Amino acid sequence: MTSSALLADEGRRLRWLVGLSLAGVVFTAVVVLVGAWTRLVDAGLGCPDWPGCYGALVVPDAERALAHSPEVPLESAKAWVEMVHRYLASALGLLVIALVVLGARWRREAGFPWVNSLVLLAVILMQGAFGAFTVTLKLWPQVVTLHLLGGLTVMVLFLWLHLRLRRFSSGAGPAVPRRRLTPLWGLALLLLVGQLALGGWASSNYAGIACQGFPTCNGQWWPAMDWSEGFHLTQMVGPNYLHGQLHAEARTAIQVGHRLGALVLGLSLLVLGMRHWQAASMRPWLALLAGAYAVQVVIGIANVLAWLPLWLALLHTAGAVLMVVAMTLSLWHWRWSKDSVTEERSDPDKTATKEELAHV
Repeated sequence: MTSSALLADEGRRLRWLVGLSLAGVVFTAVVVLVGAWTRLVDAGLGCPDWPGCYGALVVPDAERALAHSPEVPLESAKAWVEMVHRYLASALGLLVIALVVLGARWRREAGFPWVNSLVLLAVILMQGAFGAFTVTLKLWPQVVTLHLLGGLTVMVLFLWLHLRLRRFSSGAGPAVPRRRLTPLWGLALLLLVGQLALGGWASSNYAGIACQGFPTCNGQWWPAMDWSEGFHLTQMVGPNYLHGQLHAEARTAIQVGHRLGALVLGLSLLVLGMRHWQAASMRPWLALLAGAYAVQVVIGIANVLAWLPLWLALLHTAGAVLMVVAMTLSLWHWRWSKDSVTEERSDPDKTATKEELAHV
């Protein structure tokens, strides 16, 4: 094979990697939403075992299910919802493996995101373990919340891998300094993760409508709440957490905590936007981030006022996915934006260190 043919073949492989990584972003979002649907229709324990369903790779008939787990009657519709979620998650794992195998030939190339690929593989394997624990620990809220955060982490890693692969395949050199994570960006990221965790905790403890009305909660600005029970992270497991086990005041504390978290996150995003709005290349991404936050707040309020209809609750999960994508894209473009570098260098209150201006 001639050198030009080799280069053409290498270019095709790189385009495949770029395309597959983008497909992984979309596919992960679908898996996260199907997982939310599974929980919302109470199908998380549709199959009492893992990875099969009543000992089978497909949902069995009632007779076989009864023979396998006589104490857990088969609900075929819920079992199929759970198994579809597992099939999709397994296919996502195969996609990650394909990316690692295809990218192995560039693992020693400068700028190739090989470590990113391996981290993605490790996280997807951990997600599989959390999927098993979700069933075996009977929807324990800690595991359900971590499973949601893990799914969003997989999506972020896919997106970051895609952006880095695009940069690598384009041959872009280290002309633009890579920015370090500043305290302001770090705070915004930390608050977003915290708010996602609060949302997962509210969902897994069935606290979505613990507060009636908005902006007040059950007709009061500060209702009776049991914070210690609501955020007790070491409670005993079981027999299962379907429909939750917390009393009303504990669930109210979770819901109010989620609302306060949304407020604090909004303030941090406002400060972040004001700080970087002068960088023209950042404005579209900051606007996307602000818009995603505003949409998510509106959907959250609508869920409370409409008593958490299924479609709207699922849309709230989609809003969380959009928030994560918007934050990731904003951070990526800030790290590589020439405008942001000029902005920092011209800021008299900012002293740039050599490390902060280090090239990739």
